Amino acid sequence: MPIQQLKEFLDEANVEYMCLTHPPAFTAQQLAHHVKIAGDKVVKTVIIELDGKMAMLVMPATFRVRWESLSRILDTDFVDLADEQEFQDRFPECEVGAMPPFGNLFGMTVYCAEPLTEQPEIAFAAGSHTESVHMKTRDFLNLVQPIVLNRGFMKPGAQKPAWMKKSRRQPLEASEQQISGTMG
Repeated sequence: MPIQQLKEFLDEANVEYMCLTHPPAFTAQQLAHHVKIAGDKVVKTVIIELDGKMAMLVMPATFRVRWESLSRILDTDFVDLADEQEFQDRFPECEVGAMPPFGNLFGMTVYCAEPLTEQPEIAFAAGSHTESVHMKTRDFLNLVQPIVLNRGFMKPGAQKPAWMKKSRRQPLEASEQQISGTMG
C-alpha cells in the first residue's frame, strides 16, 4: 500500500489509481522493467537544491537533467542535486529514493519535464522500493499543479536539436588563404 498520506490524498481527490507490489526497484528504470511498461511512462523523482531551497524535479525515467540548461530556464545561479541526508526527514514515511512525485504534499515546488505530461498514464514509486502507483497523467497534473518545463532535460542518446549543434567550418582552401594582387 502506498504511504498513507499519498493514499489519503488520492482517495480524497476521488481519482482512479492502482497500486502494484513488485521486486525491489532502486531506480525508475528498474521500476519500468519490473512493472513491464516503457520508461517514458515511469516518473523519476529528483530532489534539487535551488537557491538554497529544496524543490522536486519529475521526469520520465529515460531522461537526465541538463544542469546548465535547467539553471538558465529557472533563471538561477545555483541548481544542484540535494544531499539525501538533508531531505530524508521531509519524507518521513518514505524510503530514500522512493519518494512519490507529489512534492506539494511535502512542501516543495514541483518542476515537471514536458515530455512526461504527454504520456496518458504514469507510474511511480509509492514511498517504498517494492510498491508503485499507476494513474492517469492528467489526474497527477491536476493534483500537483507542477511548473512544466520544456527544456532542462534530455533523453540519453537523443539527437541534439539543430540549434544546439556546433557548425563545423571547413578549412579554407589554399587558394582562398592567399591574398593576391599587385600594389601599384
